Formats: sequence, C-alpha cells, structure tokens
Amino acid sequence: MLPDLVPEGGAECDPTGSEDIATETSARVARAGRLRDGGVISLLTLGFTLSLDNFRIAVVLGGHKPTFGRSVKTSLIFALWDGAAPLVGIMVGQYLSERIDSTADLIAAAGLAAYGLFVVIRALVSPEDADPDMRWATRGLPLPLSVDNVAAGASLGLAGYSPWLAPVLFGVITFVMSVAGHQIGRMAAQFIPRIRTDLLTGLAFVAMAFLVVTGTASA
Repeated sequence: MLPDLVPEGGAECDPTGSEDIATETSARVARAGRLRDGGVISLLTLGFTLSLDNFRIAVVLGGHKPTFGRSVKTSLIFALWDGAAPLVGIMVGQYLSERIDSTADLIAAAGLAAYGLFVVIRALVSPEDADPDMRWATRGLPLPLSVDNVAAGASLGLAGYSPWLAPVLFGVITFVMSVAGHQIGRMAAQFIPRIRTDLLTGLAFVAMAFLVVTGTASA
C-alpha cells in the first residue's frame, strides 16, 4: 500500500505558504494604491526636474535668436527624444539602468562640449550666425541629453509605473520648458547686440560641459 502523502489535518497543517501569499498580495495592492494616489504628482515632479537640463540648454540656444516657429519645431524634437527615452528605460529595466546612470553625465558633457566647440569655431571663421536655425543643435544634443531619462524610466518600470504615462508627461514638460527657455534666451540676447551672441552660446556650452564633468552641475 502506498503511504498517505497528505499529512493529517490537510492543508491546514502548514499555513505559512498561504500567509506569505496573502502578505505579498496585500503589499502589491497597497503599492498599486500608492501609485494611483500620488503617481501623477511624482511623475510631474520628476519630469520637471529632468527637464531643467533642457531648459538651461534652451536658454543658451536662445542666443541664436530663433523665431517662435523654429523654437516650437526644435522643442518638439527635444520633447520626442525625452519622451522616448523613459519608454526605452522602462522596457530594458534595471540592467541597462545601472550601466547608463553612471555615465549619463559624461555622455551629456561630451555632447555639450562638441556642440559648443562647433559653434565657437564657426562663429570665429564666419561672420554669419553659426547655427541660425538650430539644425545642428537638434542633430547633436537630444540624444546625450536624454540618456538620464533612460535610467529614470528603468527605475519607474521597476516601481510599477505605466510605460505610457511617464513618456507622455516627460515629453510635454520638456516641450514647454524648451519653448520657454528659447524665449528667455532670445530676450536676453536682445540686450547684448554688440557681441556675437552665437559665440557666447558656444562658449556657454563648453562651460556647461566643464561644470558637468567636474560635478559642479548635472546634465
């Protein structure tokens, strides 16, 4: 005869497994409730913080005195990159986050320095504005400035945030902050008409890259 594999008392003899499942389920429900209650506010706060680097860049780019239409187009490109970056981060998860987070500032600094030197050199060799329509800015700056958003997206994915809400919010916030930064920089440039504002723009980018590398500022 085969031995009785079910201990006396049935499943009630070892309630530990059921208690663990119940505890884990309760924790998930509580976390989901917290995300619903304060998730949007947390994302708005994080999106605003991450967009400050784009705002600073936009203020400096305002030295090119872009038209409002060009400002909108450029800001839209930056917003698309900043919206796509957290989506990538949410999908790739912690593995890529741990590797990107430590190098995000260096990548951003390299991009800032490269564009700054490009503008300075062109301003010195040509009497025309170095990047009047900000075409080179939209080609060279969005990617390095979006790296930190990838790491942020990975952290949000691990915390259980929606893969669609954060990218949309981050993109919209970056767009608004970039347009505002362009207008502020453009107005400031009007008060220094005797100086090549594009040259100052390039020097400002090089200075920002130096501050990022030295840890004085974050990108």
